[in-house]
Amino acid sequence: MTTVQQSTDPAAKPTSRKRFLTVAALALMLVPLLAGCIRVQVSMGVSANDRVTGQVVAAAIPANEADKGPQLTPPSSLEDKIRVQEYKKDGYVGSQAFFSDLSFGDVAQLGSMYAEGSGSFQITLKRSGDTVTLDGKADLKTVPTQGADVQVSIAFPARVGTTNGTRDGDSRVSWTLPAGEVSTMRAEVNYADPSTRSFAGWAGIMAGLALGVAIVVGAMAWMARNRAPIKRAPAAKAPAMKTPVTKSPASKQADTRNPKNTTK
Repeated sequence: MTTVQQSTDPAAKPTSRKRFLTVAALALMLVPLLAGCIRVQVSMGVSANDRVTGQVVAAAIPANEADKGPQLTPPSSLEDKIRVQEYKKDGYVGSQAFFSDLSFGDVAQLGSMYAEGSGSFQITLKRSGDTVTLDGKADLKTVPTQGADVQVSIAFPARVGTTNGTRDGDSRVSWTLPAGEVSTMRAEVNYADPSTRSFAGWAGIMAGLALGVAIVVGAMAWMARNRAPIKRAPAAKAPAMKTPVTKSPASKQADTRNPKNTTK
């Protein structure tokens, strides 16, 4: 029978204990990731002028009291349009970014706000004529299914034509993205290109001004015509009529007495 002798080296136990504590600490740090306890919420609204307003939440269950969760950092080019504040809700900690008046090109930079997750979550908005298309991709393959909360919602200024998301009304679409998978988002909506609409507006104003000027000029010409003196042909003069002279009785008596006044 073989007898197994245990080591009596006094340094062996501390080394093993140290290794155990190190592994335990690492395990505690990985618990939030292994449990999939993350929260990513993106909500946006697109205006008729192609400007985007909304917010992004990135949070996780903290590993300890000092853990502040994911920290969002705005790109330097968008610092004046994005405000970041601390996020604490439902046991999650992290950061929340509010943005406004972003162009479609600016939206594509939102994915770079979290350096450790760069490239894992992307959303783009593009316009072609009167058609606006949203394309998005979320790579959550490394996130376990338990406890993950990843949601995206977007509202448009017109009815959404086609989408692979859930319709929350005529103009709003949302996605609940499953952990452990790569998900895509797509929505398409038609509304007038603001640049074309602005040109049409100016064209309408100019047409209105031209029409107004034409009306004013026409009215002035009409008034000038009516105010001009009208030349008429002189009226024909009627022949003068002689008024018969009636003699008084005294005159007749005088004529009788004076033979010169008697008509022969």
